[in-house]
Amino acid sequence: MGFFGQWVDADLGNFEAAAARLRVVEVFWTDPGAALVQRARRAGPALVGWQVGSLDGALAAADAGCDFVIVQGVEAGGHVRGRTPRQELLASVLARTSIPVVAAGGVATARHVEAVISAGAAAARVGTRFVATTESGAHPAYVEALLSARSAEETVLTTAFSGGWPDAPHRVLRSAVAAAEAFDGDVVGHLVAGGERSPITRFAVSTPSRYVEGNVAAMALYAGEGVGEVHEVRPAAAVVADLVAKLG
Repeated sequence: MGFFGQWVDADLGNFEAAAARLRVVEVFWTDPGAALVQRARRAGPALVGWQVGSLDGALAAADAGCDFVIVQGVEAGGHVRGRTPRQELLASVLARTSIPVVAAGGVATARHVEAVISAGAAAARVGTRFVATTESGAHPAYVEALLSARSAEETVLTTAFSGGWPDAPHRVLRSAVAAAEAFDGDVVGHLVAGGERSPITRFAVSTPSRYVEGNVAAMALYAGEGVGEVHEVRPAAAVVADLVAKLG
């Protein structure tokens, strides 16, 4: 289970329950801290990881006692912690740390996975590719927008969708920013769940699920730079098989 560091203090019960019952707990966005790692250790046997966007962050994760660290390159979709390209960051971290390193950011093909594993990563993290899977809860219009993208140039690193999480850089489809800027009004749609319709404001941080109605094109359509390699919806198991096809 993953937790955002800036909000975990208000969710320590779930954090400890996850550490007690699950195999992995992970924290993102804030600087790694030994106190939270130790809390997980006291709660249970889960491995503890921290996702970072810099060499300093990775060193801090190791010093805090994490079992592994995820290094996120600037190519990543969604919220982006650093500014260093994936392979460059991976190399610098591998040269300075002894804990396992997971590489993330723009990984969408077997070639990408092979590149990070060959460089010394213990694993690869994939995000955007799994939005376009049979099991995904993403809105069909969001999935179609990903399938229509042809290259990394159709993504942009921005702070546009900051409603609910100000000043946090994130990578989305360029078309989403343009559509939100052109939208006339404050509410672009609604989340429909449990008989309730909750408004989604223009430039809200939330991404559209299949339970959303409205102008999906003007919502936060997160996408990494590997989006141009996402061409079809497939079962997640088939995607995994494709991703590891070049590994020995």
